[in-house]
Amino acid sequence: MTLPALFIAHGSPALAVESNDYTHFLNQLGDRLPAPKAIVVFTAHWDCPEPSVTMDDTHQTLHDFYGFPSTMYTMEYPASGQPDLANEICALFTRSNLAHQPIRGRGLDHGVWVPLLHMYPEANIPVIAVSVDSLRTPQEQYDIGRMLELLRHDDVLIIGSGGTVHNLRLLGNTDEPQEWAVEFDNWIGERLEQWNTRELFQYEKKAPHARTAVPSYGTEHLAPLFYAMGTADMSRSAKRLFQSYPYGTLSLNCWQFGDGV
Repeated sequence: MTLPALFIAHGSPALAVESNDYTHFLNQLGDRLPAPKAIVVFTAHWDCPEPSVTMDDTHQTLHDFYGFPSTMYTMEYPASGQPDLANEICALFTRSNLAHQPIRGRGLDHGVWVPLLHMYPEANIPVIAVSVDSLRTPQEQYDIGRMLELLRHDDVLIIGSGGTVHNLRLLGNTDEPQEWAVEFDNWIGERLEQWNTRELFQYEKKAPHARTAVPSYGTEHLAPLFYAMGTADMSRSAKRLFQSYPYGTLSLNCWQFGDGV
């Protein structure tokens, strides 16, 4: 069995307590996919120069946000870790001469546990978090993802958790999609479906409204897209599974990469 890779927009931390079309989609997505033996998440909320990999047997749940309902700060996602798989990931990085860091005691940030709470609410599948580096080029991010491609052929679900349009300064008061956000997402989507990495990796110069959709202080949210995409380099297929725009500009989308089920 080969599992697809996924890019999942994790939106606002409030997604953890919301019930809407997107959370229903995530519930169904978890049911539709064969149960993976483990989940690896490249998370936008762990940004550091060298790829870092959680090595823990158990994780604490990080409440790395503020200003949300008090109940959210008591929520737990008690998924275990899987040190053997984490060591395998480190070995794959070593094989490609990529400097990296095994990390203990970090916990799972909301970019990891919030979407998984809807996909796998029982928290019964081991989870490993991997950092991103927003200062690397999209090509470099893609190439790091490609180092882990073989894991997908061994029942491991790889997820990039972030957001394509994630400019919190431009959130609106309605869910009516803003034209500029849709135009950016459509440009990205066309290149993904064509697997046109030449243009995609130059999105900052070529995509409409790129600086608005991906501000200089928020590139870490787009980075997981390239990491996840790289893990499907051999099959090179992409399909959008969901799209919506709460607050008019916050792009909630999900992409599937690879020819898995």
